[in-house]
Amino acid sequence: MLPNGEDDSDLMRLVKELQASLVRNDKLEKDNHELRQEVARLRAHVSNLKAHDNERKSVLWKKLQSSYDGSNTDGSNLKAPESVKSNTKGQEIRNPNPKPMVQEQPTAIKPPPPPPLPSKTTLGKRSVRRAPEVVELYRALTKRESRVGNKINQNGVLSPAFSRNMIGEIENRSKYLSDIKSDTDRHRDHIHILISKVEGATFTDISEVETFVKWIDEELSSLVDERAVLKHFPKWPERKADYLREAACNYKRLKNLEIEILSFKDNPKESLTQALQRIQSLQDRLEENVNNTEKMRDSTGKRYKDFQIPWEWMLDTGLIGQLKYRSLRLAQEYMKRISNELESNGGAKEGNLMLQGVRFAYTIHQFAGGFDGETLGIFHELKNISTSETR
Repeated sequence: MLPNGEDDSDLMRLVKELQASLVRNDKLEKDNHELRQEVARLRAHVSNLKAHDNERKSVLWKKLQSSYDGSNTDGSNLKAPESVKSNTKGQEIRNPNPKPMVQEQPTAIKPPPPPPLPSKTTLGKRSVRRAPEVVELYRALTKRESRVGNKINQNGVLSPAFSRNMIGEIENRSKYLSDIKSDTDRHRDHIHILISKVEGATFTDISEVETFVKWIDEELSSLVDERAVLKHFPKWPERKADYLREAACNYKRLKNLEIEILSFKDNPKESLTQALQRIQSLQDRLEENVNNTEKMRDSTGKRYKDFQIPWEWMLDTGLIGQLKYRSLRLAQEYMKRISNELESNGGAKEGNLMLQGVRFAYTIHQFAGGFDGETLGIFHELKNISTSETR
């Protein structure tokens, strides 16, 4: 019975797969043959390199032996070390076609063993040489020892120092976690009260925020770790508490700076350089704090509004404006000191001092947005000194 069309197609498919398998098998056999040849070539190359290395060692030893013979008057010879002999013997086995070597003529007298090392009293410069292998071994051992240190030794056992440190750290960590859990349980009710206080807090003035933050900090100061304990209270208003603290801290820093400016007094006994540097340093701090507050005023003010935190103190109509006005006091003290110096010294170095005073006055003028009547009067006094000296 003749096969139908479906059987013919299956047969053709099998024939094609068989042909493809035969072609693939032939290719693999060819690749295998080439790899075998490459391995054989590499083995021969390695054998030749080993033979060449052994031959080089033998030649170096003979040169060393001949040089030693030349330095000894009794004509004694050194024996080759066993490592070299074994290498040369291995060369004859591994290399079937070694290069011909020139053999030394046998002597009638058997060479004596190497002479003993000279004593310390006979060691001279010719008898002592540096051995790099000693230095290398010492460095290798000390490096490995320092690397092992307080870690694990070769047998996998923890060193005593590392064990003590690890045990102590585990004990401290366990106590720390235990204290956090204890604080969480002990102060749970009180923290819930603080949560309601912070969430419902509203203020009309930034000074009220400063007082409220001080009270919150005192209430939480008994906790072993405030952040770790409060993490166990999901309802804790962390963002609002952080912004309250940020606002209170910035306000307090600026307020302290204002008090420092108002309490500034010039010391006549202080040298001119020290006095001017002290005023300049205070003005630099003032400008830095005010500029930083103005830069973050828009973004910070929006966040403060969202949490009912006063923010108007950051405007020029608030504390920032007051601080700029306070800088006029520094300008007054600076110009007064320079005027006194110029009058007492009769105009000595008048040019440099005058320029220095005017430059500082100009800086304050730009920073504060102008001068008031008192500051402008002191400026005219400084200007008149310069005019009278010119005449």
